Amino acid sequence: MSTPPRISCVILCHNYGRYLDQAIRSCLEQEPGNFVLHEIVVIDDGSTDETEEVCLRHEGNVKVIRRSQQGFGQSLTDAFLFSTGDWVAPLDADDWFHPSKLRTCAEAMTGETLFIEHWENVVDPHGNPKLKDPHPGGNTSTLVVHRDTALSLLPVSNEISFHALREAGRGVVLPDPLIFYRVHPHSMTDRSTPGVSQDYRAEVCLGLSDRLRAMHGNPPPWATTRQLRRISQHFRALASGHRVESALQRNQRLAAVILIPGMLVATLRARDPIAPWLRSLSSAITGRPLVRLTTGQGQQAQS
Repeated sequence: MSTPPRISCVILCHNYGRYLDQAIRSCLEQEPGNFVLHEIVVIDDGSTDETEEVCLRHEGNVKVIRRSQQGFGQSLTDAFLFSTGDWVAPLDADDWFHPSKLRTCAEAMTGETLFIEHWENVVDPHGNPKLKDPHPGGNTSTLVVHRDTALSLLPVSNEISFHALREAGRGVVLPDPLIFYRVHPHSMTDRSTPGVSQDYRAEVCLGLSDRLRAMHGNPPPWATTRQLRRISQHFRALASGHRVESALQRNQRLAAVILIPGMLVATLRARDPIAPWLRSLSSAITGRPLVRLTTGQGQQAQS
């Protein structure tokens, strides 16, 4: 009989003390299953609010790493460096896990799987449903990653880096909405200023593409050199798509059109489906962005 996987829940917190208690309790109140809740770690990235007091209330149940502010990328990197479980389930402190999160993900920890992604329930600042139906995941709280494998991708600036494992065929996507993803005016990601979020994502994808290309000569156990070349081009195509979107959000239509050929080349080299490129092409031709920006009140607004 195989040994149940040990899972480390690592909560990333910077001035989210008002939400932190719910995040911690969601880890403690997981349904039993074929896994071991190995530890709960809170990385307090220089918080100046009530974060320390909340952690003290859970003393004995959580391990706290408190330091001066170093940013999200370093916190996510440290989630894997400082945890000791077989798998790591990162959690942004303003989100919380569904009670069946770890049990459901543990059932998928079989065979060659090294990366698990699942859907999410999107809620407003008060925890009320914001969308009628579950939403595809991909963000930090929707991922569970094999720790030793993740070390080969460190340091990271964003959770997108771990998506490389999915592109290598070592991941699964579960349709279950296993977290509550909170959207509020103080979220770290700026989704209201035209181009800002897209520029950031493009930068992350380009950095990851370069990182994977540098690994060609000494590929990690989870991918071959040929796969790394293809995946590198995949993230280069994604970067181009984000740059097209950024240009359109900034009303720079000509700049968007100029980027379209390069996106096509990367798409073909990656052997990716051509549909995303066609959507970007249509968007550039019509001058209409694909991504809806949020207003300061958290409502969706068509750009």
